Amino acid sequence: MQRQMISILGQTGRRMMLGQQLRPLSVSAQRREIFKVQSAEDFDKKVKNSQQPVIVDFFATWCNPCKLLTPRIENIVGEQAGSIKLAKVDIDEHSELALDYDVAAVPVLVVMQNGKEVQRMVGLQDEDKIRAWVAAAVKQTKS
Repeated sequence: MQRQMISILGQTGRRMMLGQQLRPLSVSAQRREIFKVQSAEDFDKKVKNSQQPVIVDFFATWCNPCKLLTPRIENIVGEQAGSIKLAKVDIDEHSELALDYDVAAVPVLVVMQNGKEVQRMVGLQDEDKIRAWVAAAVKQTKS
């Protein structure tokens, strides 16, 4: 009976039954500039062909520094009021993109403008350093 119930509930139900904490889903305006890359074609369309600068967050689900970086970078991008977007790339799902952009370790943040890399930040950084880095990226891409 319990197995049937877990199957019916799916992944979310399993997490709830196992007591794992779910991340709250936000539908605020600032979250619209954040998206997960679904394919190489999606990356080309939303990142390489974007008129706006895009921060590409190369991450892995098993990477603890990546888990710590996620809320920091998402909040900081949200503060930018739409002047920069955030693309999340899971390196295990899209290893070809990670190889194309020489991602040897995660997390890696890459600022892309007009299909080209403008800036790069490797590793977990404190929030103030990330905020200054993002502000510099926005300023650089506007000039």
